[in-house]
Amino acid sequence: MKVLSGGPALSEVLQQLADDGERERISVGDLLTALADRALGALLFVFACPNALPALPGTSVILGAPLVLLAAQLAFNQRPWLPGFISKRSMARGDFQAMIARIRPWLQRAERMLRPRAGALALPPMEYLVGLVCLLLAIVVLLPIPLGNMLPALAISILALGILERDGYWIIAGLVTAAASAVLVSGVLFATLQAVLFVVVKFFS
Repeated sequence: MKVLSGGPALSEVLQQLADDGERERISVGDLLTALADRALGALLFVFACPNALPALPGTSVILGAPLVLLAAQLAFNQRPWLPGFISKRSMARGDFQAMIARIRPWLQRAERMLRPRAGALALPPMEYLVGLVCLLLAIVVLLPIPLGNMLPALAISILALGILERDGYWIIAGLVTAAASAVLVSGVLFATLQAVLFVVVKFFS
């Protein structure tokens, strides 16, 4: 995938950061710096994709807040920026390497499939609508909803890659995934509310 006019592929940039032996920890700010010349789509993918993977507890705590801010910046046509208290959050380089090892094979497959097509779906004003959808999904990712992180994060990841490579087909796939995640999260919330009401009724009956 040619990211931003011939630069190294996103998967390569992430692997280079993971392999940087001079770093003991990788911070959110390090990611922002490494991807500073990239579109918001690349940043959204980096912060969303780990939340779409199972068995990575705690990632939403570190990556959820920047995901919300970056999605808002896409929705309102702002340059990528994160405040210091978020950009200083970090993880051990070994943990970052493990995360990239899980992300990279999927990203490389996506990079082989992505190409500019149906570009109107990935350009303004549609781009801003996609940003708004990502913002709503990012808020869901940040919330402590059981089983509520993975599908919304996957939808953001697909939409982000679609925006990055101006691939309208991926935008459509991401919107379909977003709709499915809305149904799933609504179902989880409804079931949780029913369970709470059942317990309360039993307790007071």
